[in-house]
Amino acid sequence: MQLIARATALVGGTVAFYRRMRLPAHQAFGADPKIPEARKQGIMTLKMPVAEGWKDGHLPSCAPGLAVNAFASGLDHPRWIEVLPNGDVLVAESKEQAGPPKTLMDHAAQATMRRVKAIGKSANRVTLWRDSDSDGVAEFREVFVENQNQPFGMALVGKRFFLGNTDGIKVFDYTPGSTALSGDGERLVEFKPHGHWTRSLIASPDGTKIYAGVGSLSNIGDDGMAAEEGRAAIWELDVATGQARIFASGLRNAVGMAWEPETGKLWTVVNERDGLGDETPPDYLTSVQDGGFYGWPYCYWGKTVDDRVPQNPELVARAITPDYALGGHTASLGLCWMPDGTLPGFGAGMVIGQHGSWNRSKLSGYKVIFIPFKGGKPIGPARDILTGFLSEDEKLAYGRPVGVTLGPDRKSLLVADDVGDIIWRVTAAG
Repeated sequence: MQLIARATALVGGTVAFYRRMRLPAHQAFGADPKIPEARKQGIMTLKMPVAEGWKDGHLPSCAPGLAVNAFASGLDHPRWIEVLPNGDVLVAESKEQAGPPKTLMDHAAQATMRRVKAIGKSANRVTLWRDSDSDGVAEFREVFVENQNQPFGMALVGKRFFLGNTDGIKVFDYTPGSTALSGDGERLVEFKPHGHWTRSLIASPDGTKIYAGVGSLSNIGDDGMAAEEGRAAIWELDVATGQARIFASGLRNAVGMAWEPETGKLWTVVNERDGLGDETPPDYLTSVQDGGFYGWPYCYWGKTVDDRVPQNPELVARAITPDYALGGHTASLGLCWMPDGTLPGFGAGMVIGQHGSWNRSKLSGYKVIFIPFKGGKPIGPARDILTGFLSEDEKLAYGRPVGVTLGPDRKSLLVADDVGDIIWRVTAAG
């Protein structure tokens, strides 16, 4: 009994140390992560805070030298943000619409998600917000387009507006300065719905291509790989011809995408598989190669085989090791490139909105972080930009950050918070 008590005290002291230092107990982070050995979970860990929201003037916490304010509030589960050339801000308001649970695990997972408002009736719209007096708070709101199917990603190319619904990409005619779209739009590409439902979009710098993130149906190909056809991939759509193809695959759930300007490469953040432990495998940030295969579901972090899955040695041999680990189950969703000089104290690099875990014993994510870049690659440890979305005891979620993008003034950062129903604006203090 004394040995057990001493061991418990030692573990408790170690956890307390890491909490004080705000470091993960395992350093599954960075270009050379120390990933713990996989430990299969007979029953997957489910842990989710209760959605609390922001009350009585409570705000997220900023890094020194920064300030935060609500750019827009009163939304219905805002997920993604697109800033138009004239400074109007579009926000996709949507939510997962879960199907009937098939197993006891499905029941438990859905109940867990409902605690933090992650599933339910979806607003299925995009709203337009305008800050006419440039005071950092939008005073004008209009419904830009509605009656969609879980809309998420958005991209404007000339006078054509592309929208990523869960079941495909639609395109609408757009008149510069317009506050609403007209017509039903044209379906260009069809995607299978359900599973990982978000469909992020980004246009190529020259406007000739649209890239779309399409996540897997299941955790590790649970219903067979035929059910995963066309999924766990980034698609490329040719704007001129309407032809679409898979650009890169083996990406379990690639969500946010951004262009790194020095090399011109496409980067993405990917949510990895569940059921192997708190830190195994880590979510990651990576550049994306045309034709590249990144491991899912056969292996992770390069060529670490997942023996729960019927194997394909040829694909394992081809698997590309990601560039930068982001820790286990952080649910890193939002991604944008932030040029040098945007926020004081931060140089050039990638900003990541970490939605936060629901499937590990100690919660992770629930913040907005910055990864510095140099020479087209990450060069150092992550830094926090915005924190305080989670209570100290991990029981309450005041908010959960999702999409991130530069503000219309290019000197601020906008963050979608789907629990707080707010778009936050981060700027230099004062």
